[in-house]
Amino acid sequence: MTSPAGSAITLRNGLKMPTVGLGMWKVSRAAASDQVYEAIKAGYRLFDCACDYGNESEVGSGIARAMSEGLVTRSDLFITSKLWCTYHRREHVEPALHRTLQDLGLDYVDLYLVHFPIALKHVPMDQRYPPEWSYEVGGPVIPDNVPYQETWQAMEGVFDKGLAKNIGISNMPGALIYDVLTYARIKPAVLQIEVHPYLVREQLVSLAHSEGIAVTAYSSFGDTSYQEINMAPTGPEFKPLLKHEVVADIAAKHAKAPAQVLLRWAVERGCAVIPKSSNPTRLRENLDLFDFALSTDDVQRISALDRNLRLNDPAKYAKRAIWAS
Repeated sequence: MTSPAGSAITLRNGLKMPTVGLGMWKVSRAAASDQVYEAIKAGYRLFDCACDYGNESEVGSGIARAMSEGLVTRSDLFITSKLWCTYHRREHVEPALHRTLQDLGLDYVDLYLVHFPIALKHVPMDQRYPPEWSYEVGGPVIPDNVPYQETWQAMEGVFDKGLAKNIGISNMPGALIYDVLTYARIKPAVLQIEVHPYLVREQLVSLAHSEGIAVTAYSSFGDTSYQEINMAPTGPEFKPLLKHEVVADIAAKHAKAPAQVLLRWAVERGCAVIPKSSNPTRLRENLDLFDFALSTDDVQRISALDRNLRLNDPAKYAKRAIWAS
């Protein structure tokens, strides 16, 4: 299976993951079904979902509509979902995936990721779903002492049962990746991390690739998705990434949109990308990355914008400093 643009990343088990997908983070429940349906019509085949996004039932509705109209078959699609932090105990992993599959209306996901290397106190599904970060609404974040090895072995279990065709990791630092590789019977297929020119992460991307782990880059447009939730820098000295003059200059040179240049920069580093847009024109532009290439100088100029700006940092909103050094 390849994406409509003919580009896919081969995972360690030989299965192929489209290089460009549609991210479902912050897509409202009201919009999600139509957005998935329209994206499939536009040529998208990878959809990046998660329990925590709260819209998997609606994503499933959009998929079902497209399949019922013969636009795609299940084998045409690559569906990713993620295990939330409150389900890290061995006995909770498979039920969490069953709930995701029920919501999506599917028998399996193509990729199941551990969303964060953070275990939180279990919230029963009949108490609240999705549970989000706090045990009680508005209450503190309560950790749970679950070894990551226990979680990973349960992930291997859902892989063995065919409920997930691939399993992987997300938001994980290098030291913990090395640790997982020491005990993993089934090694991670994919690492999903925040990557953009303000957070280049050369060492972490290289580490993953050297270990046969594909990389999916999220938040490719940097601050854009974080502005509306007050998680992006502000002030006259901060330049929004999509409006940076270096990006604009390279976009003009190639007669492409700045967003296409940022996505192409990630793709040329060997990463898959999962941008989101509800705008039909931008949906098509974000998929149309394979009729141009950046020069070495282009890539270097963009990478030189690195400022180690981590926008999705649980230390800020959940008091879990997984990137502390």
